[in-house]
Amino acid sequence: MEIVGYLASIIIGLSLGLIGGGGSILAVPILVYLFHVHPEQATSYSLFIVGMTSMIGSYSHYRLGNLKIKSALVFAIPSILSLLFIRKMVLHLIPDSLFYIQTFEVTKNLVIMVVFALLMIATSISMIRKSKRQEEQVVVNFKMLAIIGFLVGLIIGFLGAGGGFLIIPALLFFANLPIKQAVGTSLFIIFINSLIGFGGDLIGGVHLDFKLLFLISFMAIIGLFIGTQLSKKIDGAKLKPAFGWFVLVMGIYIIAKEIIFK
Repeated sequence: MEIVGYLASIIIGLSLGLIGGGGSILAVPILVYLFHVHPEQATSYSLFIVGMTSMIGSYSHYRLGNLKIKSALVFAIPSILSLLFIRKMVLHLIPDSLFYIQTFEVTKNLVIMVVFALLMIATSISMIRKSKRQEEQVVVNFKMLAIIGFLVGLIIGFLGAGGGFLIIPALLFFANLPIKQAVGTSLFIIFINSLIGFGGDLIGGVHLDFKLLFLISFMAIIGLFIGTQLSKKIDGAKLKPAFGWFVLVMGIYIIAKEIIFK
């Protein structure tokens, strides 16, 4: 299964290179189901893998002029604050066993995976549906951008997700960036949030298999380069719905595995 896992890890970078998000949506299930990493620990792995991959991707976009620093910082600063609050003050306080529904035990790990799956399904729907963004809008709503950044930070902290699937819509609608600039700026925000969150986990004493971590990151970076090259040739309007269907199937599979077939 590890060989399959490493090959699947390429898809993490592929999604980041193609659409500027979705890496964490894939990273956590890959880590949990193919590498048998504990779900809570998988969120720490995910933060590093997606953060490193996004760092390289954002640099490539910076060279292309697709990185808008001001919008990125307005979004990133409040999201960092909420991310660190969740990782340092909240996550470890949640007990492993939450409650029982008759004989069915609801655990913290189960909640993490189910919430992740529901987020995957919600995200997939937004990818499948056609965007109705008004291109004539030019005013940047920095206040709303900061608020959305704070909320995304909560999700990143709890689920170990880079948040690109939420960051890109925020940049499109509140910063009014063209799609290519939204992708580049999203990668920069994901890089900042993910590695700061990972750093907080390291300080907190999380134990990681660094050999596994670097190998998966290496495969994801290969996927990033492939995705970046493909994005120059593939129409994003066609690619995004296809990826959305893939994410939808994965989300349904996780819910079925965790609840129905547990």
